[in-house]
Amino acid sequence: MASFCGFDKQTLERFADLMVGFGANVQKGQIVAVGAEIGKEEVARALAASAYRHGARFVDVGYFDPHVKHARLANADPETLEFVPSWYGDRILALGDQRCARIGLSGPTAPSLFDDIDPGLVGKDQLPAVKESGTVVNDATTNWTIGPCPSEEWAALVFPDLDPSAALERLAEQLVHVCRLDEDDPVAAWRERAAVLIDAAAWITGQRFDALHFEAPGTDLTVGLLPTSKFLAAQFETVDGIKHMPNIPSEEIFSVPDPLRTEGVVRATKPLVLGGSIIEGLEVEFREGHAIRIDADKNAEILRGYCERDEGASRLGEVALVDGDGRIGKLGTTFFDTLLDENAASHIALGSAYGMCLDGDDDRERINLSRIHVDFMIGSQEMIVSGVDSAGSRSEVLREGGWSR
Repeated sequence: MASFCGFDKQTLERFADLMVGFGANVQKGQIVAVGAEIGKEEVARALAASAYRHGARFVDVGYFDPHVKHARLANADPETLEFVPSWYGDRILALGDQRCARIGLSGPTAPSLFDDIDPGLVGKDQLPAVKESGTVVNDATTNWTIGPCPSEEWAALVFPDLDPSAALERLAEQLVHVCRLDEDDPVAAWRERAAVLIDAAAWITGQRFDALHFEAPGTDLTVGLLPTSKFLAAQFETVDGIKHMPNIPSEEIFSVPDPLRTEGVVRATKPLVLGGSIIEGLEVEFREGHAIRIDADKNAEILRGYCERDEGASRLGEVALVDGDGRIGKLGTTFFDTLLDENAASHIALGSAYGMCLDGDDDRERINLSRIHVDFMIGSQEMIVSGVDSAGSRSEVLREGGWSR
């Protein structure tokens, strides 16, 4: 019998164990922080139970209520919307200082909640995201993961033509598939897929391209790379040697671009959910690394607001490639959730870069720094990705979802 979240009891337990034991790789005696929205209590409790089974010393579950955020956006002084109490960031830094594990749950619980709010105001309040999260990721002081949590509200957004129960059942089925929970041994399945991605990342890194060029309908974009940029995939390691998989599912290889060398126009191939609102028909133009134009069919003001937060917010901090062998893209489903949609298509991210994507420290002072990190999807079957060498010659890297090697 399905639970409120759409997973039956056994599947829910298997999902929790995959997230805790493999994704975050919780260690005996660790403190575990679970982050969820109101509406995800059932899955959060399953994660807590699994964490204790894995030997956690304490599990701290924190819930964010988007309806309270709506009340703030609707009623507070607009000049105060960028304010975040210091203890929000202090908590994240303390989790790093105490070498804790972190687990987050993605998936919207109130998809249309902010439709009646001025998009410009929504762009000012970025909670529950805080800039200190980027610090602990780059410092590699926590072992962490994020996974999808099904809900009736999310299912209705993804499958609007189905009745609520059928939509939730379909969403849960697809999440089971993309998380490889339909395998007898999901961990072994993920290790096999991770090995493929890690090999692809090593191959791209070994080419030592000066830039990547993206070409597709509406897109003609060149993203410069740093001399020590390297591609990573699927597996992180903390400063204490704890290996973990930060996203379940994860189908990407990613690196750090040169924030001063992005040129051209790029068109998003999937909607972007940002600040609880949906941005559709996004198109961004770059010049000398800076996003000089942000247009969209809907809610462009939200992303414009994010990009005004600081100097680095309008520059790239990540470039990621996704092949056609992953399970998400093959479904043809738009999930309206960045965790899933970014692992279905190649993407770029505005804002803060991941320092672990450098081979050494020579270029560390050159990477982009920002209070934001916003991924948006640009890949498609029509896209051709080419590597560009220092002389300007191109060689194909990815075409029709296949690696060109």
